[in-house]
Amino acid sequence: MLTKSSILKSITLLLTLGVLFSCGKKEEDAAPLDPKLAKLKLPSGFKAEHIYSPGENEQGSWVGVTFDHKGRMIATDQYGALYRLEIPAIGAEDLSPKVEKLKVGTDENKLGMGYAQGVLYAFNSLYVMVNHNANDAFDKGTGLYRLQDSNGDDQYDKITLIKSLEGEPGEHGPHSMVVFPDGQSIYLVAGNHVDVPEMDAYRLPKVWDEDNLFPVIKDPRGHANNRMAPGGWIAKIDPDGKNWELISAGFRNAYDIAFNEAGDLFTYDSDMEWDFGMPWYRPTRICHVTSGSEFGWRTGNQKWSPEYPDNLPATLNIGQGSPTNVMFGTGSNFPEKYRKALFAFDWSFGIIYAVFLEPSGATYSATAEEFISGSPLPLTDGAIGPDGAMYFMTGGRRLESDVYRVYYTGKVDDSGSIKTSPPALPEAHQTRRMLEAYHSGGPKAEAIETAWPYLKDGDRFIQYAARIAIEHQPVSEWQEKALSEKDPSTLIQSMIALIRQGDKKLQNRILEALMALDFEQLSSSDQLNMLRALELSLFRQGMPSNAMKSQLATILTPKFPSGNNNLDRSLSKVLVHIEAPEAVEKIVAQLRVAKDDLDYQKTFTSSSDLILRNPQYGLDIADMLANVPPAQQSYYATVLGAAKVGWTPELREAYFTWIHDAFQYKGGRSYVGFIDRARKMALSKVSPADFDHYNEMSGAALLTGSGNDLVVSAIQPQGPGRNWKVDEALALMDDLKGRDLVRGKAMYAATLCQSCHTMQGEGGVVGPDLTQLGTRFSPKDILESTINPNAVISDQYAATIFYLSDGSSVLGKLTSEDKEKYYISQNPFDSQNIREIPKKEVTRKKLSEISVMMPGLINRLNEEELKDLMAYLISGGNPNHEVYQ
Repeated sequence: MLTKSSILKSITLLLTLGVLFSCGKKEEDAAPLDPKLAKLKLPSGFKAEHIYSPGENEQGSWVGVTFDHKGRMIATDQYGALYRLEIPAIGAEDLSPKVEKLKVGTDENKLGMGYAQGVLYAFNSLYVMVNHNANDAFDKGTGLYRLQDSNGDDQYDKITLIKSLEGEPGEHGPHSMVVFPDGQSIYLVAGNHVDVPEMDAYRLPKVWDEDNLFPVIKDPRGHANNRMAPGGWIAKIDPDGKNWELISAGFRNAYDIAFNEAGDLFTYDSDMEWDFGMPWYRPTRICHVTSGSEFGWRTGNQKWSPEYPDNLPATLNIGQGSPTNVMFGTGSNFPEKYRKALFAFDWSFGIIYAVFLEPSGATYSATAEEFISGSPLPLTDGAIGPDGAMYFMTGGRRLESDVYRVYYTGKVDDSGSIKTSPPALPEAHQTRRMLEAYHSGGPKAEAIETAWPYLKDGDRFIQYAARIAIEHQPVSEWQEKALSEKDPSTLIQSMIALIRQGDKKLQNRILEALMALDFEQLSSSDQLNMLRALELSLFRQGMPSNAMKSQLATILTPKFPSGNNNLDRSLSKVLVHIEAPEAVEKIVAQLRVAKDDLDYQKTFTSSSDLILRNPQYGLDIADMLANVPPAQQSYYATVLGAAKVGWTPELREAYFTWIHDAFQYKGGRSYVGFIDRARKMALSKVSPADFDHYNEMSGAALLTGSGNDLVVSAIQPQGPGRNWKVDEALALMDDLKGRDLVRGKAMYAATLCQSCHTMQGEGGVVGPDLTQLGTRFSPKDILESTINPNAVISDQYAATIFYLSDGSSVLGKLTSEDKEKYYISQNPFDSQNIREIPKKEVTRKKLSEISVMMPGLINRLNEEELKDLMAYLISGGNPNHEVYQ
């Protein structure tokens, strides 16, 4: 029988140790019994079924899916074989599928095909994109393979290597494939660690380069440092793989591609999360992939601004994450809204976004909502099945893998199997396609005359398509036309084309033509485009004469600062590159005062909304958001690192003091290294006599030997850590005599307890005060709540999920509310940063089932360190406690 004291103890435990979730729910929110389904957030009217768990059957972690001509699912294990599934009908009492490991090839003693990140059934064949270095376990190397059943036994005995692909196989290797809407060809996508193979044709002219005067700093931790232009790419091939045509490039790691009903191609490109907080960071983004398009990925800090005219902007910036699958709802038995939606999968934070595209000029505008989400839900691939349901998989990186089916339970006005007519496209859209016809098939007599007027079009996608059309024609036929052009917009675009395609000896004539423009009379976009043209000339054609440099400096120096951050970035790097006398003084003056544009690359998902969705990445985001670096100032600091002239002792002191102070900010994993490389670049230009002085002033003592991390003065865990279980940790608690108070307090800070909890009046306030923890609870109670924080969660410390009318959701701790708004705290490291949500935008809310306390925080500790931490918690920091005797 429960005693009064035991009940009170239980209640107190809930209130004190619980960090985030609901003990009870409304009846309509009651979760299914299956925990794999309970964690899913679904739109109204949709139902999910858990179909299969490959890991439970030792079949690996699945990352690719397609359906064959008999409606069977074919799935790929990232590090193993191919599997084929016959799946029971929707709503069947027994959902267990029939699963077989595919026999591929004629040798049953070895793995015939596997290690695939992309798979496509088409043209009576199975196309497989292998990502692997050939070895004894599997003798197929990275490349595209075609599997065929030549003897009618329903197995794939014929293996044809279509093309080997060079580079660095892995998660940034070659990925998915999709059939072009006309049913005659295949499009495929590869990440930035795969070399562009020799192609039969190039819609994006093969003249790519790094094209950036920004002082080069490759990723300090070595990621993709040997991967140069053009980055990830998309190609078109015929069914036999005989003819290859490059369609687009400039991606980081787009994993999948999809066509809409109008035949337009889209992808979901990844960010470089280590760049977060730096001015060259680019969020994950939905891109409309047009003919000959370039999207500007370059290694390290060389990534292009989306504003540059020689690349195209994103259709929608999503935010932080790890993109995997994209697919349209075409063919689904979903409501029309979702049949036309682009579904984009994020592996890191377990979200399937529904992106709604509307034709806008020559491209599309986009809105989005969360369609499905869950935690953890490492989404890999998905497809619309023959039954009109959505199938998706989780897994990757050897994580637990599951197969789900989602279908609509309500009435659909018309069957998803009936194709709706393609949407009516704006005239601008048709104009772009007309211009794109000149991107292939060789030079055409009428191309220059047809495309030239569109170089000044106000639509960036038309303007871009026109320039690429011009570049596909012989330079001799349009060179003089370009140099004699009088219209400013047309001149700038034609100069960009001429710099890319023409002779370097034309530089003086090109620069003279550009400098003849009245900069003040140009539109803001043409001002930026003109500076980009100047940058391209300086990068590709070299440094001009001193007289030309002086003329450029005279024209451009008075323009800085302009008050436009994008323009000022271009101005600063051009001015420093040409050694304009006043450049350093003017740029240093901006180091402390430059402000960031809050709406620059504005994202659909706020980073703060992601903190509580993934224990692995959430704390890193929380830490960064508590003290985000000033991106515009960081840009100037990097530019100044390359400046050779114009320095005075006062300017150097101001610069190196800024560098020192910049180490206080929290950016992505490479932030400290990037700032240090700019620091060292600038130090290389001071006199030897002054080196030690400025080295100390700029924060050398703050850095480790590599320059990638800050020296941590506090005691840090030495490990080796382990994945602690309650019973294993509890076995150590029998002997807690003579523990080390100083080390215990250090472990308390190192495991981030101090960031959220108060002890002896110090620490955070997101979780409960732990000073009296040891007087109320046993070591077992403490360990259970630390290791399994989701097991028991108090309403007092629970987070709330707010579902908004725009389809998104916000997760955070409700701190207060009034008649008009909810006030929530999302960042456990910055609890005073409160987000306000208008109540009129909230459709419903519920307490979350996930704790803000991340699991695994003690896994850095070895046995002795864990003992010292537990002693500190039990003692409440009291040095006279018996654990220290």
